[in-house]
Amino acid sequence: MKRIILSSLLLLSAMYIHAQSAFEIKGFCISAPSSDKVGEFVDFIKKELAPNGINTLVLRVDYNYAYESRPELRGENPLTKSQVKQLVNVCKELNINIIPQVNLLGHQSWHSEHTKLLEVYPEFDETPHIALPENYVWPNDDGLYCKSYCPLHPDVHEVVFDLMDEILDVFEANAFHAGMDEVFYLADENCPRCKGMDPAALFAGELVKINTHLANRGARLWIWGDRLIDGAVTGIGMWEASMNNTARALDMIPKSVVICDWHYEKAFPTAAYFATKGFDVITCPWRKPEVATAQVELMYDLKMNSSPEMAKHYLGMMQTYWSSPSNFIEEQKKSAENEANSAECFKAMVNAMNKIESLKK
Repeated sequence: MKRIILSSLLLLSAMYIHAQSAFEIKGFCISAPSSDKVGEFVDFIKKELAPNGINTLVLRVDYNYAYESRPELRGENPLTKSQVKQLVNVCKELNINIIPQVNLLGHQSWHSEHTKLLEVYPEFDETPHIALPENYVWPNDDGLYCKSYCPLHPDVHEVVFDLMDEILDVFEANAFHAGMDEVFYLADENCPRCKGMDPAALFAGELVKINTHLANRGARLWIWGDRLIDGAVTGIGMWEASMNNTARALDMIPKSVVICDWHYEKAFPTAAYFATKGFDVITCPWRKPEVATAQVELMYDLKMNSSPEMAKHYLGMMQTYWSSPSNFIEEQKKSAENEANSAECFKAMVNAMNKIESLKK
C-alpha cells in the first residue's frame, strides 16, 4: 500500500511539473546598442527576439548610458534617456522583461583598458600595482584580463549605488544583473584593506551589500554563477568555476539571488547544485549549438525529475553574446556551418525548447 501511495504521489508530482511552463525564462543577454544603432536594435527585438519567444532581455549597459548622477562615468556615444525609454517601451509591448546589467566587483578592465570606473576612480583598484599593458596584449602576466574594484574601499559604494539607482529608474526595472563573474583579483596580498581576508567572505559581503540595496528598491539581484562553483572539486577549472576560494560564498548569500549558470564548452549539470542549495537558476550557452541543445535537454530533465520544491528553481535558458547587437546580426548572415557561431547557438537553443514544449501539448 505504501508503495502504491508513493507511486501515486510521484505521478501527481510529475503531472504538476509537466503542467507548468517548461522554461519560465527564455532569455537573451547582449550588450546595449550604441546610440546610433538603437533603431536597428529595436527591429532586432521585434523581428528576432519576440518571434522566437524570448521573454527576458538582459542588456549589458555598463557605462553606455548618459548618467546624470555620475556624468564623469559616461562612455563614448552613450544612450540617452529617451533612447532607453524607446527600448523599454518596445519590450513592454512585446511582453519582454528588460533587465539592465552593470558589471560590479569584477570586470573593471578589459585587456589593455580600464573601464570607466577605474579610469575615473583609480583609487578603487584592488590591484593598482598590476599595470595593464600599454599595447593590446592578452593574456597579461597573470594570464588574466579583468581587474576588480576593492569591495572594502570606503567610497566605492556611494558611486556604484548611484549608477544602480539611475539604471533601475530609467529602465523601470524589477531586477538588476550585477555580473560578478570572473573575479580573479580579490583579497590581494598588496591591498591594504583586503590583505589576508577570506575571499569567500569578501565576495559574499559585497554581494549582500548589493542585494540589500536592490531589495530596498524592490528589485531582485541576478549574477553569473562561476565564482560560486569549486573549480578544483568539479574539475571545471578557473574560468567557468572558481580556483581562488570564492565558492564557499554560496552558503553565505541570500537565496533570493538568481544564478545565471554559464557553461560554453560542455553541458555541466551545475544547475542541480544551485537548485539543491535553494537558488533559482538559469542555464546559459554561448556559441556551440550542440552544447545549447544538450543544456536545454538537461534543464528539462532536471525539472521533470524533481519534486515541485526543486523543480521551481529551474527557471530556464538564456543565450549569451559578448559583443554588439550589430555584430550578432552580422553573425546571423554567416553560414550555418560555422560551429563557433552564437547566432546558430541561439537557433539551436530556441529549437530545442520549442521541440520540448511541442511534445508537452
